Amino acid sequence: MKPFRIGTRGSPLALVQANMVRDALIATHGWAPEAVEIVTVRTTGDRVQDRALADIGGKALWTKELDGALMDGGIDCAVHSMKDVETFRPTGIVIAAMLPRADVRDRILGAESVAALPRGARVGTSSPRRAAQLRRLRPDLNIVLFRGNVDTRIAKLAAGEAEATLLAAAGLARLGRDVGHPVPVETMLPAPAQGAVGIEAHAGDDRALGLIAAIGDPATHACVSAERGLLAALKAGCHSPVGALATIEGAVLTLRAELLSEDGTGHVHTQEAGAPGDPELPRAIARDLLDRAPPEVRRLFAA
Repeated sequence: MKPFRIGTRGSPLALVQANMVRDALIATHGWAPEAVEIVTVRTTGDRVQDRALADIGGKALWTKELDGALMDGGIDCAVHSMKDVETFRPTGIVIAAMLPRADVRDRILGAESVAALPRGARVGTSSPRRAAQLRRLRPDLNIVLFRGNVDTRIAKLAAGEAEATLLAAAGLARLGRDVGHPVPVETMLPAPAQGAVGIEAHAGDDRALGLIAAIGDPATHACVSAERGLLAALKAGCHSPVGALATIEGAVLTLRAELLSEDGTGHVHTQEAGAPGDPELPRAIARDLLDRAPPEVRRLFAA
């Protein structure tokens, strides 16, 4: 019997996450290690490192080559950081499961907190959300472009290209990098789906869908689906600064969300609760946010 093939990008973090999925499949199904193969696929997002993704095609640059391999049958599933997966996926591809979510927060490197940054400090990021949130909190800061994987950005910081940078706590933890200080979600709401690892499969591959579903975490799936549902309702693009976080307690899902202008001067936020899996909750939140958003925020959304 041929191995179950897991497709992934080749970055260190992507490979760690693919191996997390591999280990979960082996443990859950009692497979021998050789029953799973990791297939590395080089993406456009990995090749182009000198420009912001929002300027050259957005999140699809992380996924389109893996999508092609999945649709062509070259791999049985694809593993993604869910925050890097575009909101509207190709027909025929299904998010089959998500692993239990890790720390959703950002971590700041180079200072103990955003408030502790020196006046006029340069902060490296390529995220429109982080840039807008930083400018709202600290209009004096200078935002400079930082692209590349985790170690590349840490190296840029060490080389003095900026005084600070922000990275996802989950990615740092998965790579064993105990650096930086956590930023409370009350200070900076994370990106939708931050901290979640998703596994996609072909919609017609019932065997793969069943095998993957067995390792999924339903609470993570419900929360991330609500956050992605908000993005879909907003028709948010790569230039649209959005923070969102869903949490579940008992039978109640609470979704917090904020929209910002690019310079951080415009801002609107809300928090609502509903039933996990209710598609109307993120839609209602999107309508409320856009109804109350100032023009400089509303223009960044196509809803």
